[in-house]
Amino acid sequence: MDRKPANKVPIGDWEALEDRIDRIIDRNRKLASENKALCEAQRNWSVERADLVRRNELAKSRIEAMISRLKSLADE
Repeated sequence: MDRKPANKVPIGDWEALEDRIDRIIDRNRKLASENKALCEAQRNWSVERADLVRRNELAKSRIEAMISRLKSLADE
């Protein structure tokens, strides 16, 4: 019986595993960075959207006020 002990792994296998782990770590760092950028962009879009909603409500109230004034002028 010519069996290898379970704890003996060829050096090449360890190097391949180490290389694969390094690539996974690099990919994880890249994805974390990309995720951070996307979260920041989402926050910026949310702030911009809130500002646009506020400005839209302001314009709507001004238009409603003008319509009311025009109706009151027309009734005179």
